[in-house]
Amino acid sequence: MKKFLTKRILIIGGLTIVVIALIGGVFYFGYSFGFKKGTEKPQTLIIRGVSNIENGQIIKDVDFSLFWESWKILKDKFVDAEKVNNQTLVYGAISGLLNSLKDPHTIFMPPTDTKKFNEDISGEFSGIGAEIGIRNDQLVVISPLKDTPAERAGLKAGDKIFKIDDKDAINLNVDEAVKLIRGPKQTKVILTILRNGWEKAQEISIIRDVIQIPTLDLEMKDSDIAYLRLYNFYENAPFLFYQAAVKTALKNPKGMILDLRNNPGGYLEVAVNLAGWFLNSGDIVVAEEFRSGKKDEFKANGNGFFKDIPMVALINEGSASASEILAGALRDNRNIKLIGKKSFGKGTVQELQQLKDGSSIKITIAHWLMPNGGLIDKNGIIPDYDINITEEDAKNGKDPQLEKAMEILKSQIKL
Repeated sequence: MKKFLTKRILIIGGLTIVVIALIGGVFYFGYSFGFKKGTEKPQTLIIRGVSNIENGQIIKDVDFSLFWESWKILKDKFVDAEKVNNQTLVYGAISGLLNSLKDPHTIFMPPTDTKKFNEDISGEFSGIGAEIGIRNDQLVVISPLKDTPAERAGLKAGDKIFKIDDKDAINLNVDEAVKLIRGPKQTKVILTILRNGWEKAQEISIIRDVIQIPTLDLEMKDSDIAYLRLYNFYENAPFLFYQAAVKTALKNPKGMILDLRNNPGGYLEVAVNLAGWFLNSGDIVVAEEFRSGKKDEFKANGNGFFKDIPMVALINEGSASASEILAGALRDNRNIKLIGKKSFGKGTVQELQQLKDGSSIKITIAHWLMPNGGLIDKNGIIPDYDINITEEDAKNGKDPQLEKAMEILKSQIKL
């Protein structure tokens, strides 16, 4: 079972979503039987096991006959009869069920969307190359990916998205927005965005392309400081990190900078794996807290190869999910200083449950707690040194956050 922490997920198979599965299995009987009595409203409607009875107890405030009453009205009276497709109605009902929870990470994906989702984590897809999410009920850019159309067009972490082409984005969930933003290579999409410091929203035109998702970069700075930029926590990250670690060890660095800026996350297992390079075996990386109050702890179980090297880490508004887990683990276990801006605050885990027709449900099942017990979700991680990068800095190729990291790390090395 893989737990995937971005806007996209934890993957498991074979579990049954009882209500959803039953809805999908009772259309014929529900429609042919549920309304033979016209407007009569039974107290308990049982249709192949779907009812307002749960665990043997009648739920008095639930009347499932309302579903079939609405179904019949649509079938009998909707003006454009050709649009009333049974399967589309089913998917719409399931989507409404999940949307009622008002959790942007709990969604239904029909088969075509499920297929696109799986492409997201394969490392290549066609689009603009940006992670997006919901913050305070607003669609925002979590981070533009390296060397992508989004980055080249000037999108920044934290940009608020108000329109996608001519479609208002205010009421869109993440996956609906993704479908609109994606498209064939060399086609154009226009995003209307508002950035902190701007007086009014502006349109940014982006030409779509095939997106290759990068993983990491390694370079030496001032000959004795290893600078490791990690872009995601996808499946190939542990192997690529191992290769980078070998190269780093051969250079015998005096210190290390781990750059997690604009890293939107990835697999939990990868975050725990990489933490094992920097922490003592047995150190808590993160805890998973379920609705029951039960907590599962994930502990470092690596070689601790870099556990004694002087180190700092960079975070910003685009650091989310697995990035926040690793940053929090480094700070809480080793008091490693964090530099940059407050992180995104995506600290929940989603479970992807495949349904029998190829569709799926992505549902939030737990919160992530840092080793000190702090809640990541919506709170984010506040850096020890809050450093801005102005638009003027960006235009002139300056990186005050990295400069501060170098300054702090060098002071640690001299101690």
